[in-house]
Amino acid sequence: MQNRGMKKWRPFATMPEQYIGLQEMIKKQAEVPQPFLTEEQMEQINFTLIEALHTNKKVYLTYYKHGQCITGTGIIQFVDSLGGLFVFIDEGGKQTNKMRLSELIDIRFM
Repeated sequence: MQNRGMKKWRPFATMPEQYIGLQEMIKKQAEVPQPFLTEEQMEQINFTLIEALHTNKKVYLTYYKHGQCITGTGIIQFVDSLGGLFVFIDEGGKQTNKMRLSELIDIRFM
């Protein structure tokens, strides 16, 4: 008698196209709508951004991207309020991320 391994636990993934389609459906079901921010919350985010830029303190960022709320830590490097963009460097200093201010949901000091 030979063990079939994982084959018996994956009945719906017999065709690669079918597996990809199922993964996309699961991903779409997990998406959340972008949270709405009040004027007061946007003002608080703006003050915190400017303070973090001038003091070079690390911050927790929560932003909305591709149907998900993502949390990360980093240092604010540049803020362009007229263009609606900001740049932050992740905690390890490995990656520079350029984002829209409209994607930012929350920012807090560490």
